[in-house]
Amino acid sequence: MTESLPLFPLNVVLLPGAHLPLRIFESRYIDMVRECLRKDAGFGVVWRMDTEPGAGGGHAAVGTEARIRDFTTLKDGLLGIDCEGGRRFRVRATRARDNGLLIGEVSWLGEQAAAAVSPRHAVLQTLMRQVLQHKELAERIDVDIDDATSLGFTLASLLPLDLPRAQSLLEMTDPSARLDALIDMIEVVASGQSNMDT
Repeated sequence: MTESLPLFPLNVVLLPGAHLPLRIFESRYIDMVRECLRKDAGFGVVWRMDTEPGAGGGHAAVGTEARIRDFTTLKDGLLGIDCEGGRRFRVRATRARDNGLLIGEVSWLGEQAAAAVSPRHAVLQTLMRQVLQHKELAERIDVDIDDATSLGFTLASLLPLDLPRAQSLLEMTDPSARLDALIDMIEVVASGQSNMDT
């Protein structure tokens, strides 16, 4: 069973629970936002892979529904929207409207049930607690540090990950495997920084 969803290919990977501010200036996307607001519906954000060397063009097969939480007219006159990542989906087929807006036939990926954080991932809970000590960040973050799914997606959205790594975390179906991957990625980043310091 598939569902039609307007798609917005971007050079970003939107993770569930993450916030995404956007400036909208193309008429097809202004129309899309208007339609989403009227229907109280979301749109799909998919990583536009044609900006990466050797990616072969197109967009990722797995994306995230963006729900519009707020909108405003920006100082430059453009439409500004603030979105939050929701459900994940897999694109089964696409077609384009006359105005160029991409419509995906998508199947929703099952919501990952709450799962306890294993002792080997306690270091990630500690890291999240340290992040939450920063008031400005804490006000924007809604996380359950005892839930592996919530912890994994929230940390992934905060860390400076490259797009292929972020996409791989989005596509993972096992919350514990996602936390394992995050620990590996943090170690790679940390070792790279220590090498630069020496």
